Amino acid sequence: MVSRAVFAYYRWLGWHDPAQGAMPGIESASMLAERYRHEPERFPIEELRARAVPAWTHEEADATGAWLQSLQAEPALWIRARPGQGQLLAKQIGNCRPAGDGPAGDALRYVGRIDLHRTREFNEGRFEIQDLHSQAVGWLCAPRPGETWWDACAGEGGKTLHLADLMENRGLVWASDRAAWRLAQLKRRAARAGLFNYRARLWEGGAALPTKTRFDGVLVDAPCSNLGTWHRNPHARWTMRPEDVAELAQIQLRLLRHAVSALKPGGRLVYAVCTLTRAETTAVADGLTHECPELERLPLPAVLPSARSTPSGLWLEGAPGGGNGMFVAAWRRRASISALANEGCPPL
Repeated sequence: MVSRAVFAYYRWLGWHDPAQGAMPGIESASMLAERYRHEPERFPIEELRARAVPAWTHEEADATGAWLQSLQAEPALWIRARPGQGQLLAKQIGNCRPAGDGPAGDALRYVGRIDLHRTREFNEGRFEIQDLHSQAVGWLCAPRPGETWWDACAGEGGKTLHLADLMENRGLVWASDRAAWRLAQLKRRAARAGLFNYRARLWEGGAALPTKTRFDGVLVDAPCSNLGTWHRNPHARWTMRPEDVAELAQIQLRLLRHAVSALKPGGRLVYAVCTLTRAETTAVADGLTHECPELERLPLPAVLPSARSTPSGLWLEGAPGGGNGMFVAAWRRRASISALANEGCPPL
């Protein structure tokens, strides 16, 4: 109850004056949240556009009506079952709704009230709590058993574990992050899931890569401004700044340039960010394509109804009850490293 009240306060911050104090704001926000839950039509899109996000958002991103509506709704809770186990897990846990057919059948929206971390199924490694569109990134990578992949910005390993699962615990996934505590969390999660086809290394994001291995695939799930998660983290709307967006876009492009050098000829590079700003999505993807002639763009399938394809990449659009807003782009390295040594990505 306390956490819901705090999140509601920040979700509806644009409707009250913080100078009046926290308690009046929490009470007002709770009433607005209840009204929105039952009568969302009472909040016109233009009102949401003016109050739900900072003004700079509209200069940096295309704030669609569906996305703005999703920001004011409480986020859905999604879990990822092990491959092919979604239907059985849904019966055992209860209160689960699959996202669709095929791989999406293992993505379950949980609508119950129990603490999933205390369930036997969780402690047996039968599922992970993971956003629907984050799961879609794994499907778009489509790693095959026996391949070698690198999850360059692994964090606590949600996507690393998904890649390892999709590879049927065969082949190898390298996971890197700049924080040792995140990789320690990955180790605990992997042990619970019984997945051991991975290696973890610290990496600060510089030119010295964590391994000399050349990969069949590299996933760069880069640090970003996280606009696509503002429904889950409403306080972040009021702390992110446009200058942060510009700085992050430079970091993202630098990470991608490094990742290109780790690809085998024919290897695939996948770029994913949970944001909607043009500077961090289409501008980064188009910039890398322009700078690296050894890369060819790969089309991405619309893995979910929420997916929208553009020449620059695939948008996984946030909507009430859906997943985080995300952008995904992919390339294939079409020539050997030596063949384009003098015309590839510029040195850093």
